[in-house]
Amino acid sequence: MPNMRETFLATAEEIVNTDPDVAIVLADISAASLAEAARRHPDRVINVGIREQLLVSTGAGLALAGLRPIVHTFNAFLVERAFEQIKLDLSHQELGAVLVSYGASYDMPMEGRTHQAPGDVALIDSLPGWYVHVPGHPEEARRLLLDSVPGDSRTYLRLSAQANSVPHLGVGLQTIRQGTRGVVIAVGPMLDRVLQATEGMDVTVLYTSTVRPFDAEGLRAAVWDVADVALVEPYLRGTSAHCVADALADRPHRLLNLGTRRDAEVRIYGTRADHDLVHGLDAGSIALSLKEFFTG
Repeated sequence: MPNMRETFLATAEEIVNTDPDVAIVLADISAASLAEAARRHPDRVINVGIREQLLVSTGAGLALAGLRPIVHTFNAFLVERAFEQIKLDLSHQELGAVLVSYGASYDMPMEGRTHQAPGDVALIDSLPGWYVHVPGHPEEARRLLLDSVPGDSRTYLRLSAQANSVPHLGVGLQTIRQGTRGVVIAVGPMLDRVLQATEGMDVTVLYTSTVRPFDAEGLRAAVWDVADVALVEPYLRGTSAHCVADALADRPHRLLNLGTRRDAEVRIYGTRADHDLVHGLDAGSIALSLKEFFTG
C-alpha cells in the first residue's frame, strides 16, 4: 500500500488534472514526483526552489488570483521557517490555502534537528480559524485532502511516515473501544499503539484525525460527571490540553498529556523507534503512563 506521502502526491495530481481552479506550489520537495503534472499544467504546478517563505507567499498570491493553492514541503520548512508568511500572507489577509506537510515530529531522524518539527501544530494553533488534520492512515489522508480542496478554508494537513493498520474515516472523536475508568484520546498515528497499550484496561479509546476544530461535544458525550482523560498526540505534549480543559470546564476532571517532550531537546539521531522511546510514545511507555494515571 502507498504511504501517506505517495497517496497525497497521487491524489494531488488527480486534483490538478481535473480541477482548473487548483494550483500546486512546491519548494523542490516532491517536485520529481509531480514532474508530469508540471509538464501538463506549467502555470498551475509551480516549483519555487528552496525558498520556503516564497512558497507560502506564492500560494497566497494564487489565492488572491482566485485559485485554490495546495502548498507542500516538509513541515519544519513549511510551518516553522515560513510561519511569518502563514501568519501575514494567509491568516491576516483571510486567504484560503491547503498546506500539506510531510515529516511529522521526527520521521527523518538521520537528517537531524533541521528536519524535525514537533511544535508545528502548536504554531498553527496560535492562529485563528485554521482546520488541522493529522491522518493516521493513507486513506484518511486522501479523504481529508479531497474534502479540504473545495471552498476557501485555511487548512493544515500533517502527513507522517507512521500509520495505523486500518483507516477510520469518520469525523470528530470516534469511539474505538468503550470502558468505564476513563477516556484516552488517540490522535492520528498514535491509535494502534494506544490500543496495544490499553489492552485489558477498562477505558474508552477515542480517535480523531481532525484536531482543529476540536470535537468538544464528542468528548463531553464520552465522559462521566467526573472525568479522567489522557491525551496522546504525536507532536508537542499538551498541544490540545486547552481544548480538553475548555470542553470540560464545568466538570471535575484530571488530564494526562502524552506527546513529544517539552523539558529537553533530543540530540540523538537513531531511528524513529529510538525517538518514540525517548519521548515515551512507544506502546510500552504509553501503557506504563496510562496505568499509573488511571490506577495510581
